[in-house]
Order: sequence, then structure tokens, then C-alpha cells
Amino acid sequence: MKTNDKTKKIVLTAGTFDLLHPGHHNTLKYAKSLGDELIVVIARDETVKKIKGRKPVIPENQRREMIEAIKPVDKAILGSLTDKLEPILKIKPDIIVLGPDQITFDAENLKNELKKLGLDVEIVKTKEYTNCDFHSSYDIIKEIVKRWCNKKIIKK
Repeated sequence: MKTNDKTKKIVLTAGTFDLLHPGHHNTLKYAKSLGDELIVVIARDETVKKIKGRKPVIPENQRREMIEAIKPVDKAILGSLTDKLEPILKIKPDIIVLGPDQITFDAENLKNELKKLGLDVEIVKTKEYTNCDFHSSYDIIKEIVKRWCNKKIIKK
């Protein structure tokens, strides 16, 4: 699936992208500004459950479809269920953009791991986008629960 023909700078980013908010769009716009083609890897439902302790509200295929429809995104794919590096190794991006709340990858460890596998990739970590009240899916869920259930929720 190698898409990089070296005439285009390929940028890759990844995430859950559950309950879209301006922070997601900000990260995607920034990622696209770094190259010619933006490919987004969407975390699988089961992967999110393992990492966050809960499945996403929106199923993986719907999240992929929504992200691919956003203007800065050229292509969105589902991640691997078994190997988090698999999409990176297939796509061979020039740049990987890590969102502000990215917990699956540490920038330095990822760079070193990819270098050992023969990929010299620039890793960029974005800053958190806080120019709005609801800049995380968790904040949106909390507000929904507060307004409609009048209960507090505990973040896992």
C-alpha cells in the first residue's frame, strides 16, 4: 500500500476521533499544512476499549467515514487490530503528527522504533487546542451526562 512516490510529502496522523470537535479539525488542518497528502488512521473500537477502558460512542466505520469527509483529509483508514505500527510501515509517511492527547505513541520512542525498522520519519507533536469549551470528546460526554442525566461521570 505504499503511497509515497517521493514527489508528494505524505503526512500521517492517528486517533480515535469520537464525537468530533474543533480540536480534531485543528489537528487535521495543521497536519495537512505539513505536506501534500494527509492520511488518517482511525483507532479500532477494540483498540480504544483496551486503551481507554470504553468503546467509542461512534462505531469505527462511521468515524472513518466522517474523518475522510473532512476537507484536510485525503484518506482515512482503520488501524490494525494486532500491530499499531502496521499502517505506518505500509504507508511509509514522511511526517507523523501526534495529537496533544496521543497516549499510544511517545514521539521519541516511536522515532527510534521506526528508525530500527528502516524508516526515518519526522515526528511532530501538536499542542492542545483549547479555544473552545468542548475541546475533547470526554468533555462533550461529561456535558451530555450533566445536562441529561444530572450525574457525574468518572474518567477512567
